[in-house]
Amino acid sequence: MAEDPSKCIKEFRAELPRVNEDVLGAVRDWKNVQIAVDEDTLWLKGFTAEQAESPEIRQMLDFVLYELRDGLLFKKEALVPTKKMRTALLWSPIHKALPLTFPASNQNYFGIEEKVQVRLKPGIEEHPAAALLSILSEIKESIPAQPDFKLEKIEWTVINDKALFLGIPLLSLPGKTYWGKDGHLLPAGYDFEFKNLSSLLRQQYNKESDKWLLWSEDGTCLPIKKEDLRPMSVSSFRLTEKTREWI
Repeated sequence: MAEDPSKCIKEFRAELPRVNEDVLGAVRDWKNVQIAVDEDTLWLKGFTAEQAESPEIRQMLDFVLYELRDGLLFKKEALVPTKKMRTALLWSPIHKALPLTFPASNQNYFGIEEKVQVRLKPGIEEHPAAALLSILSEIKESIPAQPDFKLEKIEWTVINDKALFLGIPLLSLPGKTYWGKDGHLLPAGYDFEFKNLSSLLRQQYNKESDKWLLWSEDGTCLPIKKEDLRPMSVSSFRLTEKTREWI
């Protein structure tokens, strides 16, 4: 009996103009993928079936994905091959061929956004919220109504006219939620464009893990020293209110 083609493992190849190399940052942490250079073209192989259908692949302009059959390249669902696959290419793991590097750091100025072009994008995975940023004037009546057992699990600090709360479970208050990753606090529903950038940024700007890096959707960041966080309580909140009235 002939083998059922639907049960065969598909082997993929992809090509991309070399001038568009930057778009590969979205997949450079896929360590199963390999890359090769052929004059003005980049070739990739090793994709799983799931990766071939992923949003990261579909969003890339000028990225052409093929199925490899007997040395011939077929576009998706095509019955006739487009071309023959080049041989004798020198393949390298994509995460080694496309390293992320940082310029020399100015130790007197944090300024992540001026040294590394950091972009956040909507993520496809859900993460539990670990932090909440609320406007003080909108929660001043709600804090005293919170049960003590919830407050004792929370740390907090004040940032201008806002309060940042950290702890799980979070308080039931209006505000903007964040999730934690490698010492970063990222807006709920967002992640770094380059997923492995989080650990590199931590090594560069938070090596001692003595701060939280609070990110906005536009890629800017505010460092929050952990020593500035204090246990949450109704009395500490009221004291903060009084202090702000005196300023």
